[in-house]
Amino acid sequence: MSKKILVTGGTGYIGSHTVVELQQAGYEVVVIDNLSNSNAEVIEGIVKITGIRPVFEELDCVDFPAMRALFEKYPGIDGVVHFAASKAVGESVQKPLLYYRNNLVSLLNLLELMPQFHVKGIVFSSSCTVYGEPDNNPIDESAPIKPAESPYGNTKQINEEIIRDFIYSGAPVKSIILRYFNPIGAHPSAEIGELPIGVPQNLVPYITQTGMGIREQLSVFGNDYNTPDGSCIRDFINVVDLAKAHVTAIERMLTDKVDEKVEIFNLGTGKGVSVLELIDVFEKVSGKKLNYKIVGRREGDIEQIWANPDKANNVLGWTAKETIENTVASAWRWQQRIASESPHSRV
Repeated sequence: MSKKILVTGGTGYIGSHTVVELQQAGYEVVVIDNLSNSNAEVIEGIVKITGIRPVFEELDCVDFPAMRALFEKYPGIDGVVHFAASKAVGESVQKPLLYYRNNLVSLLNLLELMPQFHVKGIVFSSSCTVYGEPDNNPIDESAPIKPAESPYGNTKQINEEIIRDFIYSGAPVKSIILRYFNPIGAHPSAEIGELPIGVPQNLVPYITQTGMGIREQLSVFGNDYNTPDGSCIRDFINVVDLAKAHVTAIERMLTDKVDEKVEIFNLGTGKGVSVLELIDVFEKVSGKKLNYKIVGRREGDIEQIWANPDKANNVLGWTAKETIENTVASAWRWQQRIASESPHSRV
């Protein structure tokens, strides 16, 4: 009998791609999402790719009675992949209580319920923001955790601490914490991808929307950093590669291969790409000249950060494989698709 996995935030960007990979790996998936930053129509894209309709419940993880009812309705959940969280850095500065409530209480509810329903473990969606401005690059998992630059980043740090404290208190669950670098791109089918509501907070959707003419101009925040071309450097990882890491993590956790009760892995390519280099890649794969301008630095931006993924490569057995060109091209195909279906375009 196939293992049953609960995916919270499963209609979101990374969540939906992970649902696809889990289903294709033979898992039975239960998706929950409160649809605060996603669209239930994403489920149709998942069905088109996999031929399987996952269970979907519109549900807020902060609602404890509703979460208990979910576990009662779908008995036998073996593991959880927890994506559900508010994630915009700028918004978190303006609405810190919203972020602390959503991001902390949702995890607390899950951890409280998991032992009661004999759930073996949780894969937690964390972030390289926990490292702050790094002392050195590339960053491995032993790098120091720096004071958070935003309430969003702080919630990731606190959630990691909550997981560790809970499990080391003797709770009968395990956890794999995945610290993402910068996910970009879309499924190669162009059936699912990143669909921001309103003005994009992330770079690639803003690039593709500018390329499509939805946005007038892209602002590049600073060209005077201590980098080869003066713009910030990030580790851009293909979202499908990232999603596959969650399947590997679930398999590792449910087959008791974990070396410790809590394991942490950086997920990145191991290569830094600057903002201006990424724009150049977009122009090459799309054949379009991007309208952008250099503006002043943005408060809170880290100058440069990229991963040392050796631990994920060697211990987890996962490697980022897709090229930056193919990844950007997939994002462009997705943008072209949703632009041709104007009711789905959020501008």
